Amino acid sequence: MIELTRDGDVRILTMDEGENRFNATSVATLHAALDEVEAVDGPCALVTTGAGKFFSNGLDLDWMASEPTVPMGFLDEVHRLFGRVLALDVYTVAAVNGHAFAGGAMLAASHDVTVMRADRGYWCVPEVDLGFPFTPPMYAALSTHVPPVALAEASLTGRRYTADEAVAAGIAVAAVAEDEVLARAIELAAPMALKNREVIAAHKQFLYGDAIRTCLGG
Repeated sequence: MIELTRDGDVRILTMDEGENRFNATSVATLHAALDEVEAVDGPCALVTTGAGKFFSNGLDLDWMASEPTVPMGFLDEVHRLFGRVLALDVYTVAAVNGHAFAGGAMLAASHDVTVMRADRGYWCVPEVDLGFPFTPPMYAALSTHVPPVALAEASLTGRRYTADEAVAAGIAVAAVAEDEVLARAIELAAPMALKNREVIAAHKQFLYGDAIRTCLGG
């Protein structure tokens, strides 16, 4: 289940489908949720989170292997998801409740800031171990919020970062207890919901414009 709920001016996008992997159905549902956020009239901020042990484990490789014909353009839709989060005209916070691997780590990095659960879960881009190089949009999404030194280490070694290590590396802004992850994310997002959305959108183009265009295929 993927659902969009509300806490005051903060919209909370919750992924609760096991490992929260990306397949045609889940990606389409996530895009629909972003449509709803974009359509909000007035103050708004977004928090994205998972449930249980996983924030997201990225691409649903089992689905891709078993599907006789993976829908044409599926990977483009994953890239577009990253680009839309980057370009969203509201402040965004990833509340990483557990493991964020590969595409899940990229989705988290597409948010303006990330909060991680301190006692369990890793942030990791293991493509070097899987034998799958980043696509240009994947790298672009990561490069917006992962500092260069950390991105080089993560990309070349496949290191698994704990929350404390992710904070030290500049990947996340806070490491908190499991029952505080969502609350801290909402705490960060709520005052930002009152900011001017047109200015936020304009500033994100300055900050992330090249990455946004790469992810959106522009």
